[in-house]
Amino acid sequence: MCDCLVATAPETRDGTALFAKNSDRHAHECQPFLQSPGSFYASGSTLRCTHIEIPQVGETYAVMGHSPWWVWGFEHGVNEHAVAIGNESIFSREPLEEQPGLIGMDLVRLGLERGRNAREALEVMATLLETHGQGGAGFGPGEAGYHNGFLIADPEEAWILQTSNRRWAARRVQRDAVSNHLSLAADWEIGSRDLESFARAIGWWNHPGRLDVSAAYRNPGVPGRISEGRLHRARTLLDRHAGRLDRTTMQAILCDHGPGGAGRRPGLGPEDEAYFTLCMHSEPIGTTTASLVAPLPADRRLPWPVWISFAAPCTSVFLPVYLDGVIPAELARGGAEPDADSAWWSFKMLQDAAAGEDPLRAAALRESWKTLEARIESEREPVEAAAARALRGGDAGAASELLTAFMTRTWRDAIAHARDLASQLA
Repeated sequence: MCDCLVATAPETRDGTALFAKNSDRHAHECQPFLQSPGSFYASGSTLRCTHIEIPQVGETYAVMGHSPWWVWGFEHGVNEHAVAIGNESIFSREPLEEQPGLIGMDLVRLGLERGRNAREALEVMATLLETHGQGGAGFGPGEAGYHNGFLIADPEEAWILQTSNRRWAARRVQRDAVSNHLSLAADWEIGSRDLESFARAIGWWNHPGRLDVSAAYRNPGVPGRISEGRLHRARTLLDRHAGRLDRTTMQAILCDHGPGGAGRRPGLGPEDEAYFTLCMHSEPIGTTTASLVAPLPADRRLPWPVWISFAAPCTSVFLPVYLDGVIPAELARGGAEPDADSAWWSFKMLQDAAAGEDPLRAAALRESWKTLEARIESEREPVEAAAARALRGGDAGAASELLTAFMTRTWRDAIAHARDLASQLA
C-alpha cells in the first residue's frame, strides 16, 4: 500500500513542481536510502535487478531513493534531472505472469537511471515492461507479486502510468494523487497497442465507446474501500491548498492522521470517514515505512534538497539530502534485523516507543523536533549558497564537500535525538 501525490508548477506557491510519496510496506521491513552515481557501460553489459538480469544501457544518471533492504529498485526516488517516480501496488483481473520479471520498484529505479524527463522515463519503463514483464516477489522475500501503478514527475509535467502484466496506459496530470487501485478511466492519453483489443477479446470491455481502463481491468475481487478512501483523502487535502502548495504542506499531508494524535484513533474501521488518512498504521494492510518530498526545480545548476524521513513520518522528521553530495553511511545501512547504526532502525525504534493512544505524548514528540528542525533550517540556506558559489566557479568537488559535511552533521544529530527520545519514551 502506498500513496503518491504531485503538484505541477502552476499548482504550487512558488512555481516549483512538487512530488511526494509515503511508502507503505510491512511494519518491520527496513528501507534504507541509497545513492548511485551516473555511470557509463561497455556494449554488451548486463544489469542484475531484483529477480532477473537485463541488458544495461550505455549511460545511466545519478539517482537516490528509498529501497527495501532486499530489493534492487526503489519505492520512490529522484535523479539528477529532477525526475521523481514512485510506484503503487495495484490489482488487475489479469493473473500475474508466473515467470519472474521486473518488479515495480525495479521499474522506478530504471526509469530514473535512464530518463531525462518524465515522458522519457515513462517510455523507458513502458518498453521494459513490454519486453521483460512484471513478476516475482514484491511484498517481501518469497511473498506474492503484484501489478504496478506509477506517478512520474519532472519540473514541467507529471504522468500517471498504470499497468496490467505487459499492458499499460498513461495520462498527464497537474494536481493529483494515486493509491492502490486502477484509477485511469477513459481519460488515458497513451497506452500499449493491445490495451483495448485484449480487453475486448477477453470480454472485459464490450461497450462501443473508448476503453475505460479501470472498468475493464480492475480486479473486482479485491476490495477497494481502503485505497479509494485514501485517494479521496489525498485529493481533498491537495484541493484544500490548491495554488498554495509548498514543501511543508506536502510533508504535513504525508503525516496526516486527521485531527489530533500521531496514530490512528482506536475503534475506527473502513466504514468511518476518519479512518482514511495518509500516514498508515494498519498492519497487515500496510504501514508507512519511508517518505519523500521532492521539490523539482527548473534550474538544476544549483544544489537542491530532497526531503526524506524514515519509518512513519508522523513520529519522524523530514531532513534534506542532496545528489551533489555524498549521503551519510547511516542512511544506506540496514537489513532484516535491528541495527543501532542504521538511520531507518533508529527511527523505527522511536516509532515503536511512541506507539499508544496518548495524544499528549504524540504532541510532545512532534514538539521535540522543532528546535532541531529550526537549527538545521538556519544552516541549510547558507550551506546551499556556498555550494552554489562553488558550482558557479567550476569547483564541483568543493560543493560536494560542503553538502556532504552538512548532511553528515544534520543526520547524525537527528539520529542521536531519535535514540534519546526512544529511550525517554520506553
